[in-house]
Amino acid sequence: MADKFAVMGNPIAHSLSPLIHQRFAKQTDRSLIYEKLCIDETAFESAVANFFTGGGKGLNITLPFKQKAFSMAKIRSTRCIQAKAANTLWMKDQRLCADNTDGIGLLRDLANLMDLRGKKVLILGAGGAARGIIGPLLNSEISSLILTNRTFTKAQALQDEFKNLHCCEFQQLNESFDLIINATSTGIAGQSLNLPLSLLKANSYCYDLSYQAQGLTPFVQWAKNHGCQASDGLGMLVEQAAEAFFIWHGVMPDAQAVLSELRQSADLNN
Repeated sequence: MADKFAVMGNPIAHSLSPLIHQRFAKQTDRSLIYEKLCIDETAFESAVANFFTGGGKGLNITLPFKQKAFSMAKIRSTRCIQAKAANTLWMKDQRLCADNTDGIGLLRDLANLMDLRGKKVLILGAGGAARGIIGPLLNSEISSLILTNRTFTKAQALQDEFKNLHCCEFQQLNESFDLIINATSTGIAGQSLNLPLSLLKANSYCYDLSYQAQGLTPFVQWAKNHGCQASDGLGMLVEQAAEAFFIWHGVMPDAQAVLSELRQSADLNN
């Protein structure tokens, strides 16, 4: 019988995770079942327990449950502890294990797009998406990392947790950046934040952690409208999935092959 995996979240209908993991399974000659499970916010803990009790092998966790998943786990990776959020769960010796593959997924995708060394980086947003990428970015060779958020107290709370992270009130941003990362949950920072053009320089790169099935995200569209290179978060999604696949199966799939296939498909071709 094929091993059972799933992604849990709410909403979850849009998730490409089942498709991605099935492609990885085909690459590596494995047979698996991978489902999408939309879970009520009050039923997450019981849903996780029931999944593994029923023979499930691994779970991916997406919004809004990553911090709950972290709290449930008995064994946590270093990067999971750093983020205080988990997106990958499995059982070992009857104990729930957790990891966070978001940060490594972002760094691997960015490595295909630009050289991070010495770059000034700005993160827009202070929610769960930002939490998973701050630590890995700080551990890369960037020159500085600044975070801004409409609710400044949330940005300050993250600054208190992460050494070398600096926060700035949105209205006081007065410099340009090499890389601007949209980590807002809405994925519409280009519209809702009314971003000042002073953030951009001639060779700025804009990266949206969000992606959408058709066309460009508003943040990517905003960046391209002003002459910047930009990418959505589809590459990060595939790369973080590849790391989760490696954790579960012990073999690293070819993420770039799957990403190329998704980019070339009619509905996701930007």
